[in-house]
Amino acid sequence: MQIERSKTDILIIGSGGAGLFAALHALKADPDLDVTIAVKGLLGKSGCTRMVQGGYNAAMAAADSLERHFMDTIVGGKWLPRQDLAWRLVEGAVERIHELENEIGCFFDRNPDGSLHQKAFAGQSFDRTVHKGDLTGIEIINRLMEQVWSRGINRLEEHRAIALIPAKDGARLSGALFIDMRTGGYRFVQAKAVLLAAGGGPTMYLYHTPSGDKSCDGMAMGLDLGLPLRDMEMVQFHPTGLLAGHETRMTGTVLEEGLRGAGGYLLNGEGERFMNRYDPSGERATRDIVSRSIYEEMRSGRTTPYGGVYIEMKHLGPENVAKRFPGMVTRCADCGFDLAGGRVEVVPTAHYMMGGIEFEIDGSTALPALFAAGEDCGGVHGANRLGGNGVANSTVYGGIAGDSMAAFAAKEGYLCTPDGEAIERALARAERPFGKSVGDLNGLREKLWKTMWDEVGIIRTQAGLERGRDTVATLAAELEHIGLPDTDRAFNLTWHDWLNMDSLLTISRTIAEAALARNDSRGAHFREDFPETGDLETTAFTRILAKEGDLSVDMVPVDFTIVRPGESLIDGEAGAPPTAAE
Repeated sequence: MQIERSKTDILIIGSGGAGLFAALHALKADPDLDVTIAVKGLLGKSGCTRMVQGGYNAAMAAADSLERHFMDTIVGGKWLPRQDLAWRLVEGAVERIHELENEIGCFFDRNPDGSLHQKAFAGQSFDRTVHKGDLTGIEIINRLMEQVWSRGINRLEEHRAIALIPAKDGARLSGALFIDMRTGGYRFVQAKAVLLAAGGGPTMYLYHTPSGDKSCDGMAMGLDLGLPLRDMEMVQFHPTGLLAGHETRMTGTVLEEGLRGAGGYLLNGEGERFMNRYDPSGERATRDIVSRSIYEEMRSGRTTPYGGVYIEMKHLGPENVAKRFPGMVTRCADCGFDLAGGRVEVVPTAHYMMGGIEFEIDGSTALPALFAAGEDCGGVHGANRLGGNGVANSTVYGGIAGDSMAAFAAKEGYLCTPDGEAIERALARAERPFGKSVGDLNGLREKLWKTMWDEVGIIRTQAGLERGRDTVATLAAELEHIGLPDTDRAFNLTWHDWLNMDSLLTISRTIAEAALARNDSRGAHFREDFPETGDLETTAFTRILAKEGDLSVDMVPVDFTIVRPGESLIDGEAGAPPTAAE
């Protein structure tokens, strides 16, 4: 089978905040580098960063501090985050906001005195979310796109990565294999350093926020390469996904957290506010608590016509709501709802993967020449990502990875011969559906949605998780018997739906296995049969490896390198310990 081949110094898979920041930082470090961005869709038009509505957490105000942001992140993550990664996140977020404004050209909302306006997000002890109205992601990605275009960075648009290819001797990564979606042909890109920044996308659930092309491909490729994944049971459900019936894909899209932060009410189908029955923080509790509370109302039958709950903003003044949240008001109006003056039906919706590939603070992974950043990675957020920490994670660690790859390419990088057998295996895997009888791919997708929502979703039990795991295995076997017509490969979207399903089934299995291994409740992972959190001092994270087709799960103790349970860096503590600043 013919394969086009090309070479580059640095290959970046993904064009969200992590990928674009990495490209710009790599070129800033060494303007002579040849940098290539490969993306499944169009540059800057795909990925999740563009969809960010709420904003970007950074301790910018004089009354706030890095220590306070760090403690909110650790406590919100239920003491599961890797603490050096969390500290670098909060430290780097301040640097990135200055960079986004002063170098990239972003305009964020400001107060009358000229200071940055920072709004309230749930689970935080200070209002630190920098934003551009309720369309922050569009502002960031548009400005990053302009910078990338102006530098003439190589672009492989509509190129789907299907495998990370090690060197022939297995000592490092050689490059990545792609499908050129425009032609249906294959391309192998050889590189001195590769960044995996493909993003997550928990679209295996009935209600989900990302677009359908997000299918956890990066995590699946990492697992196939033998890399360890951590915290895979931690799937975040955003509490307020728009619920407009199953006939529209708008169902599941996010109504941003700032609505609750501003004082929005959640009402059940009987018109009663219910959050204070579940948590003293009410609507401003963390996402995991609010999602579970809504789910309990749904299980109890106190639901709206479409089966969810309501969000109501009119008590804040319709004109004020329309001014503060124009994007949300328009989105709801498009679906027949009046957010400013009425009620909108909402449902918890799968939003973000806290788990992912294990990586180091410089962006490196266990395989030399492979770096990772953004939602492909685990360890930063632990059991629960604070709203506003997601785009900070992508941009902070994307920039760090770009710096690291430039240094690696200069000192240790070289183009190495790929493992030809690995390429052949990847080609055979991608070709699997052709020549078989055509089956019901849409029906299989709907079975996966229902299985993950019912059995591996917001509230879990051992029996349900075992049913979910077994059903996912059955669906994976069914996928192998679903074929495609061996016709034109160019823009063969059914082929890519098949490949999406392959990745989703792989990662769904890791979610179920990790959830079965964790016999306690933490953040996004709630076991109804093990509702207690347990001893924080013995906190452990899940680590999953693929070995000869099977998954092994280990519980690995968290190393409390900066602060231990029961301690705090604020309330009189004198700054961060030395390890935090290293």
